[in-house]
Formats: sequence, C-alpha cells, structure tokens
Amino acid sequence: MLDPVDTPGVSELPLDDLVACHECDLLMRKPRLAHGEKAQCPRCGYELYAHRHNVVQRSLALVIAALLLYVPANFLPIMQLDLMGQSSDDTVWSGVLGLFDTGMQGVAVVVFLCSMGIPLLKLICQLLVLLSIRWCIGRSYGLLLYRIYHHLRDWGMLEVYLMGVLVAIVKLADMASITVGLGLVCFIALLLIQVWLEVVMSPHQVWQALSGEDVHAGD
Repeated sequence: MLDPVDTPGVSELPLDDLVACHECDLLMRKPRLAHGEKAQCPRCGYELYAHRHNVVQRSLALVIAALLLYVPANFLPIMQLDLMGQSSDDTVWSGVLGLFDTGMQGVAVVVFLCSMGIPLLKLICQLLVLLSIRWCIGRSYGLLLYRIYHHLRDWGMLEVYLMGVLVAIVKLADMASITVGLGLVCFIALLLIQVWLEVVMSPHQVWQALSGEDVHAGD
C-alpha cells in the first residue's frame, strides 16, 4: 500500500521518492516493487506502474514484429471490390493517393500522417529507445526520443482507420462483392501488436533505465 503525502514524514522526502497519481493527483511515497508487482493508487485504484520481466527484450521483439508488418499492412490490398464488372484492389496507400487526386489534399495529408507516418515514427522512436537501453549507448538521445514518442501517442490513429474500413465493408456488402485481402489481416495484427507493446513497455521502467538507474529493465 502506498503512503499518501499527508502521512507523517512523507512530505519531507525528496521528489525522486514521490509519485503522483495520473487520475486523482494524489501524491504518494514511491514503493520499491519486486518482479511482477504493480503499484496502485490507494484513493482511486489507478495502476501507477508495474515492474515487469524482460521489458526490453519483449518490447524489442514486438517492435520488430510491428515494423515487419508495417509494409504489408499499408501496401497490400485491404479488400478487393467487384462492382458492375469492375474490380479494384484498395490499400491504405491507394486511399491516401485517391484523396489527394480528388482534390482533398488536406484530408489526404491528415490520413497519411495518422495512419502511416506517425505510427511508423512511433515505432522507430521505440526501437531506438530500446536499443539505447539494451546497448547502454546514447541515453540522452533515448530520453529525447522517448519524450517525442509520448507526444506522438495521441496522433497515431490506426484503430480509427480500421473502424472506417470495417464500416465501409459493412455498407458496401449489399452493393458489391467484397473480398478481404491479406493487407487487412496484417493491419489488424499490426494494431494488436502495438496495443500489446503499450502494455509490455512499462513507462516507469523505461524512464528509469534511460536515467541510468538500476531497474533491471532487461530482466
């Protein structure tokens, strides 16, 4: 159980020994966790952070898998549409080009950034951060890249694009013959891996590892 800041003696602790809840702003004494343990706020129950096993190795495996899926997810056909004898293969990239060619350049740029550009930049930032921890080099650059990654988190909207594709499939199902392509499978796999990566890549352990503290991020 964490000690709130109004507990006698807690308010005199250095800032490095305190942690604030992201949900209710309760200031508490930072606990030392064993492997597999989680710290929760005593006021609202929000999970503050966890001490997970093999954070760097598991995260690296997921990042590499996501990067391998990135190209087929964006450039292989998501679906094949047959309408009135005409057939077309639609990909994420062809969707961006289609918007651009029809005069909606601004929308095309937003779609490109949110569905392709920023997700790729996030993965590259995560890869470089994990390598800087794994090889113990460039920690200052790793800190900068991890800050950039956190600023980009709200702009990668793969799940919104996926919902748009699913809605389009449902609406067009009665009008045309639709065949799901391999690109959609890769796209869903990429999205699931990124969600899994968010869970595995413990921010608390990554920040401390980048700061040079011994948190056994690779254990």
